[in-house]
Amino acid sequence: MAARRLYRGKMDTKRTEFGCRGSRDKVGVLLAQLGTPDAPTPAALRPYLRQFLSDRRVIEVNRVLWWVLLNGLILVTRPRRSARLYKRIWGADGSPLLTITRKQTHGMRERLQSRYPQIEVEFGMRYGRPSLESAVDALIEKGCSKILLFPMYPQYAAATTASTYDAVFPHVLKRRWVPTLRVAEPYFAHPQYIQAQAKIINDHIAKLPWKPERLVLSYHGVPEKYVTKGDPYCCQCVETTAALLPQIKLDPDQVIHTFQSRFGRDPWLRPYTDETFEELGHAGVKRIAVVAPGFTADCLETLDELGNEGEEQFHEGGGEQYSLIPCLNDNPVWLDAMASIIRDELGSWVEGEARNVRDCEIRCPLKELAACEEKIKKVA
Repeated sequence: MAARRLYRGKMDTKRTEFGCRGSRDKVGVLLAQLGTPDAPTPAALRPYLRQFLSDRRVIEVNRVLWWVLLNGLILVTRPRRSARLYKRIWGADGSPLLTITRKQTHGMRERLQSRYPQIEVEFGMRYGRPSLESAVDALIEKGCSKILLFPMYPQYAAATTASTYDAVFPHVLKRRWVPTLRVAEPYFAHPQYIQAQAKIINDHIAKLPWKPERLVLSYHGVPEKYVTKGDPYCCQCVETTAALLPQIKLDPDQVIHTFQSRFGRDPWLRPYTDETFEELGHAGVKRIAVVAPGFTADCLETLDELGNEGEEQFHEGGGEQYSLIPCLNDNPVWLDAMASIIRDELGSWVEGEARNVRDCEIRCPLKELAACEEKIKKVA
């Protein structure tokens, strides 16, 4: 009778989340990339563009007027045009950005888990699939009680980095057991990032059958008003260029810093990349190389805007030789550098001896109560 009073309820012993998972504490690394549509079709571009262009970090205008413009005009006309551009770069494995990000994630797993078996690595997209939220869920379900968020944007911008926080932080806070969260510091001038970027640039130029007269460093642009409001993006891009100049095997006077991908009528950061291409051709420059240091993976903005449209603009201005240098992508030199940066960011989470495995078979309250229930049945 006394035993019956101790426990009268029915315990659900199938629950997987109680505060003890029966395994070593794991550490998650979440690689956060911007995103890509599922297919190069208007039907796939429409929801992707809706999500992207509805982000308050990306478009900072009157929400009512923007909603009318977005749904009444942009989402009616732009998906078809964007689909045509994506078709020009779409590979046999799908979106280049998605394919490259998968390879980067695999490379991080190999490099990090070889030294720290308790690390799990996933990637997520701010827009499109797989989402950042689903990547967070995957890490938690694998037993990660700590997560390092690693934005794949070297330079901080509210429209990219902060937007990533907007997606991850609220989702994590929905959990009863909220994992400990760290965010990697922007690595725009980190020696490992700079050295990897410089090596890729130098190796590419060395293999060209001709020597470029100019090297264009093209960063994604943002509206000028975002910078005047306090966004540090422009300064960090300039610092990246300043750190690269001593390591690039060209005269600093041959290197040009520009901004691309402007949208709308507001003034964006200058000089504009497309105008620079035309001006170089008109000025008699015949040979140029182009690289995008703000992108860690090739995508529409690099492969098409720079690789296709940029070359056309340069040739129309009178230029002759044009070479697009690949982004960091899954180049081993970048994967090694990224793994090093991530290890530094993980810090105390992976330093010293790994923690002991929790012995849930002995201490788990659920299992103890289940055993108690069996004893009660026998007494009854």
